[in-house]
Amino acid sequence: MDKPCILFVDDDQEILASYARAFRKQYTVETAAGPEIGLTLLEEGLDVAVVVSDLRMPGMDGVEFLGRVRELCPDAVRVILTGFADISVAMAAVNKSKVFSFLTKPCPEEELEEALGAALRQHQLLASEKELLRGTVRGTIKLLTNLLEMVNPEAFGKSSRVKRLAVDLAVYLGMEEAWRLELAAMLSQIGCAAMPADTLRKAYRGDPLPGDKAYEFAMHPKIAADLVSNIPRLREVAEIIAYQEKRYDGGGLPPDGVSGEQIPYGARILKVALDFDTLEAMYRHKRREAEGVALAIERMRDRLGWYDPEILDALETLATLPDGFEPRLAEAEELAPGMLLDQDVLDLKGELTLGRGLELNAASIRRLADLAANLGRKPRWRVLVPPAEKLAFAKILDG
Repeated sequence: MDKPCILFVDDDQEILASYARAFRKQYTVETAAGPEIGLTLLEEGLDVAVVVSDLRMPGMDGVEFLGRVRELCPDAVRVILTGFADISVAMAAVNKSKVFSFLTKPCPEEELEEALGAALRQHQLLASEKELLRGTVRGTIKLLTNLLEMVNPEAFGKSSRVKRLAVDLAVYLGMEEAWRLELAAMLSQIGCAAMPADTLRKAYRGDPLPGDKAYEFAMHPKIAADLVSNIPRLREVAEIIAYQEKRYDGGGLPPDGVSGEQIPYGARILKVALDFDTLEAMYRHKRREAEGVALAIERMRDRLGWYDPEILDALETLATLPDGFEPRLAEAEELAPGMLLDQDVLDLKGELTLGRGLELNAASIRRLADLAANLGRKPRWRVLVPPAEKLAFAKILDG
């Protein structure tokens, strides 16, 4: 059985060596001489159960470091070591970085060993709870979607199509924890389960409905959200479902004054996917498929204020990709001449430095690498990757 991995981070090499000697028989011990090295190890995929960090380190203190650890490895239990004079700061870290515990220095080996044991038990508890929840949620979602498929294939077909597009958009946009959006898309039409197939067919094609049917259809997101909210830990999923028809300018349902970035990000993506599916189906009946896609996007562009502009841009990219091109999120070192930049890039002052649609070359790639270095992190940019032959040719031309 593999031993659990513990990462110790401190700017004092002697202290790190003492940790390794004390605990290497019980655990897999990794050490990092400073927070930057620790973050690099985690970014490279080091699987850790516990991270123990000193508070006072040059460049980045333990509170900021453990906050970054929480983003990179949310399942890792975090422990901070501090001197007596810094106890108030360490207490703040418990709230800010969700630190499991803090220990005062110098810390006796027995006390540290006891704290590590408690942290590992916490990690095992969280892992077990997460696996139980994953299995329960997966089974519940499967049950609901299977029921929807049996009682209303029209609604099930809509949710299946929209889920594929919403997930593609989420991946392309680099959305964190996109699984919530995937679940929301799968369950977005649950509130339509009892509606007649002909009513849904009309609604999904954008045809007008009589007053009572229009009201019934308009209420389906609330019905679905209320149902999903009864499943433990799916509050965020229910919120996405509730706001799936909300317009970016605050119009639409629910009528609560929420607008713009106050709307859950997943709901903004789902709104774009739902409306595109409806419009594309409507135009497909009248025109060829390619024309239907173009007309649907044109109609959405005309609906000023309805959609998050960034998501609408992403939809247009995915729906009208040039032949052979592939959308991707890429870090600076992954960029290559011939790729097309698919977003505007702003400099540190917020001014445009590279525009969407630019074909990358060695100079523009260096500018992006310099920008990443100045930001002090590794941003990922949206690019379109051409077919391999064209990319290779572009590299030769670029020299």
